[in-house]
Amino acid sequence: MHLPSIDIFVAIGVTVSTAVTDAVYVFFNASVSERRRIAAATWSSIWYMLSAFAVISYTSNWVYVLFAAIGAWIGGFFSITALNWISPRKEHTSSAK
Repeated sequence: MHLPSIDIFVAIGVTVSTAVTDAVYVFFNASVSERRRIAAATWSSIWYMLSAFAVISYTSNWVYVLFAAIGAWIGGFFSITALNWISPRKEHTSSAK
């Protein structure tokens, strides 16, 4: 099986773009959950603009989908880390004694 050639700069760009896109998506969902209309709309528009680079880049070469997946994982992981840092989860306390 012949693998297509990979441009390292495009691969890095797709990875970073997808990581940032996924992080923005997490912040979008957090805004929706909190019913913050302007924040949700802003995050949504940023999300679609960022995703354009990755989509355009990997549609011409399927190998870049792997870099997009790596970027999505990185973005999801670090955005949840950031959300936990900004607003730590409340500990669930049991009412039973």
